[in-house]
Amino acid sequence: MDITTTSASAATTRPALRTIRAYIMLTKPRVMELLLVTTVPVMILAQSGMPDLWLVLATVVGGAMSAGSAATFNMYLDRDIDAHMHRTENRPLVTGEVSPRGALVFAWTLAAASTVWLWLTTNGLAAVLSVVAIFFYVVIYTIILKRRTEQNIVWGGIAGCFPVLIGWAAVTGSLTWTPFILFLLVFLWTPPHYWPLSMKYKGDYQEADVPMLGATRDGIQVGLQVILYAWATVASSLLLVPVAGMGLVYAVSAVVFGGWFIVESHVLYSRAARGEQIRPMRVFHASITYLTLLFLAIAIDPLLPH
Repeated sequence: MDITTTSASAATTRPALRTIRAYIMLTKPRVMELLLVTTVPVMILAQSGMPDLWLVLATVVGGAMSAGSAATFNMYLDRDIDAHMHRTENRPLVTGEVSPRGALVFAWTLAAASTVWLWLTTNGLAAVLSVVAIFFYVVIYTIILKRRTEQNIVWGGIAGCFPVLIGWAAVTGSLTWTPFILFLLVFLWTPPHYWPLSMKYKGDYQEADVPMLGATRDGIQVGLQVILYAWATVASSLLLVPVAGMGLVYAVSAVVFGGWFIVESHVLYSRAARGEQIRPMRVFHASITYLTLLFLAIAIDPLLPH
């Protein structure tokens, strides 16, 4: 093979790789990672030990396709406002790396594939819950709430709570109080996770005319809401101790990590109240770390003797 042929082959490969990468970016991989972090620990809790590894893999693959479908629909519907926001101006539908038609076909394909996959490899309940999650994120949040109310992320965020139900249903084929408490936990966690991000990108949301709370209210009001939801999140996490029979590892983790999350939320509010420079991304990153560590404790606790 001569140099000319090699160069031509490389030139052909590069656009193909860019296209593949663009489609992957449509699925919002970082958001997907967070959703899957909540799925596997719940499966371990539901099993009271390690579930079948094939079932875990099947649920994770199905959940990833489902979350990717919802994210792609979201980017397709929001491509007009994404073009006006610095944070999202490089998304594939804005740059033209993926066509709107291509994104829509990809979204529907992932939705259908995830439903069939979960139905065949787990059970019907998990598959139905996956469809409801996509519906909530695409219709309730993206189409109905996002551009109309500053409470959009509160109710639209319900979609992000479904992975805990799907994980539990995949193992047991049913739902009990425990997964619904976990659902409540993620539901209450979502606003204090996302509102600091909307504070950081306040100008973007105002430019795009999207009424995120961080863009419509001042720092004191948003900070107070973050505190209230942070306290409620930690309180709900402690409900697992009596209801799910969690042990010392989880109980201590819920108190320690929850306390840290609450402190960070109070710092945000205090800085805003004193007129100092606020650092909303500290709370944003703290919320991610908190949820990750808490669900790690959920995974470890059932594996230990109580």
